This record gives sequence, C-alpha cells and structure tokens, in this order.
Amino acid sequence: IGYAPISAQPSSNESQRTLLAIKASKLEAYRKLAEQVYGQRIEGSQSLSSLVVSNETLKASVEGVIRGAKIIKSYPVGEDTYATELELDMQRVYDIYLSTAKPRRIKDIKYY
Repeated sequence: IGYAPISAQPSSNESQRTLLAIKASKLEAYRKLAEQVYGQRIEGSQSLSSLVVSNETLKASVEGVIRGAKIIKSYPVGEDTYATELELDMQRVYDIYLSTAKPRRIKDIKYY
C-alpha cells in the first residue's frame, strides 16, 4: 500500500492535486513492493570528534523492476491522503518472465 498527501502536491487546482496524489501513491506502492522483492540497500557513516559523534548519516535505496503487479484499488483516506493497493501474483510474474526471457544458447557438447 502506498500513501500520498493531497495538499502537498504541486498545483493550485484541487483536482490536479488529487490526480497527482493518486499517481504518487501508486509510485509509493511500487517502491514498497520493490523493497519487499529486492530488499533495501542501507549505507551509513559516522564521524567522531573528541570521541563524540559529530555527524551521522544513513541512506536507504531500492532498485528493481516490478512486472505483473495488479492495482487492487485506489481510494481516499481521511481528508488529505490517497492510497493505492498493489498485488503481486508470483505465478503471473513467472509467466511474464518466461514469455520475455531470451532463450539461452547451449553450446555443442562433444564426446570423445
């Protein structure tokens, strides 16, 4: 499930903000799905000054391709939020993979 606030969308038109929130909630749902499928990459660093932490950073990222996800529903939540629910059927993903995967070439086997 992905959520997006309507009022934070960059438009002065209420209808456009709603449409942008719908789109943003869909992208957020795909991002969360990619995190579940591929995991999340975490990078962190820390600086010390006089044995006291002076700077600490933490970055998270996810990268992947999601094929075969189905939008279950998009709906408003409360006054200012939109939500989109996605579903991923692994059998459908497998079928898509088989239909798009290039056949691998098997080298000639020589027997001596």
